Amino acid sequence: MTRLKVLPGVSEIYVLERLGKAGGNEVGSGKFANQDSSGALAANCFGWFAARPRLLPPFPHLRAGFPATQVEVEYQARFPWAGGRHPWLDAVAMTKNHLLGIESKRFEPFRDVKAVHFSEAFSRDVWGREMGAYHQLRIDLMSGAQRFKFLDAAQLVKHALGLRTQGIRRSKIPVLIYLYAEPRALRRASIPQDSLNEHRNEIARFARRVKGDEVRFHSVSYREWISTWSSRERTVVRHGQALIAAFSP
Repeated sequence: MTRLKVLPGVSEIYVLERLGKAGGNEVGSGKFANQDSSGALAANCFGWFAARPRLLPPFPHLRAGFPATQVEVEYQARFPWAGGRHPWLDAVAMTKNHLLGIESKRFEPFRDVKAVHFSEAFSRDVWGREMGAYHQLRIDLMSGAQRFKFLDAAQLVKHALGLRTQGIRRSKIPVLIYLYAEPRALRRASIPQDSLNEHRNEIARFARRVKGDEVRFHSVSYREWISTWSSRERTVVRHGQALIAAFSP
């Protein structure tokens, strides 16, 4: 069996199984074991709660009917059509009435070139009346009227459409959560504070563009979220401390 770097309380077997289903060859390629792995942060964070969903701390300023009833690492939010590629979220949490799709970022905003590509399938009339803002943002991204340097806005739009489809299927209110780290360095090169600030500005701009649509958009940094865990059970607090020590998010 391939060995993974997992934190105490995280099932290695579970993480391997979930990553294997998601594709992308995170494990076989060695990406997961890399000290800069973004996937390792999300898998360790939510892999711990997969066995303890009711202990998942609420996200600040988000009313979503906690406690959670289910937490999964890697979740495919399929589009309302067959064939083609369908998006995978880093994690999902379900409460009584809500479906929370989590897209986790660590170094990607400051490392990857953000490509904008939507197949012809996205032009189909499948968005619904209450997804007009996401639909228009897709159009603006394709035309270049809207540009993002740090935020992968095109990916988030695709996730939103997938979450809407799954929310309907599960009779739950869909929420897209952008959970991000703010690392100080990448490959020993410091990340300027201006870049961190501009990333936050782009998150806020995206939130304004899609406000009021059926798929609610919510964002929070790892450190902001983990800082609220101090009043939780001791095991949850220790898990948060382990995440900070291992990944410095």
